[in-house]
Amino acid sequence: MRSTYHYFHSLYRTYSGGAHGGYVHFGDGLIYLAAAILPAPYAMAAGAIGGGLADLLTAPAWAIATIIIKALLVLPFTNKGSTILNKRNYIAPIIAYLISHTGYFIAEAVMFGIKTALLSGLTGGLIQSGGSMVFFILLGQALDKISFKSKVEVTNG
Repeated sequence: MRSTYHYFHSLYRTYSGGAHGGYVHFGDGLIYLAAAILPAPYAMAAGAIGGGLADLLTAPAWAIATIIIKALLVLPFTNKGSTILNKRNYIAPIIAYLISHTGYFIAEAVMFGIKTALLSGLTGGLIQSGGSMVFFILLGQALDKISFKSKVEVTNG
């Protein structure tokens, strides 16, 4: 899951420029997918390690914030049930956006000041979280059509 996250993270990455030098990607969709399949501690580790490695390779200043934020993104999701997409997991990406946006706003305010954080954070965050949500839902629908969760054994631990 880690290497898959890193691959899709770099495949769909777009540099947004600006004062923060950040970039936008849809790799969070794979963190959402991990959260819908794996027990929470494993999904948190996959998100933190995958996102952290991606930032270490592309934008190292963000690595610490990313490790914390990506681990927290899995909390709104559930891996309970026989499908990836359920009522909770359709709503969870919206809550994940709030976690991500708040976390990166705080990190950006610490690194570059509140004014910069206010000016640059909203657009990239909406594009990244929105695109990740669409990516997660499309992938979840495809995997649910083939009953993916019933074909893999994941125990809650």
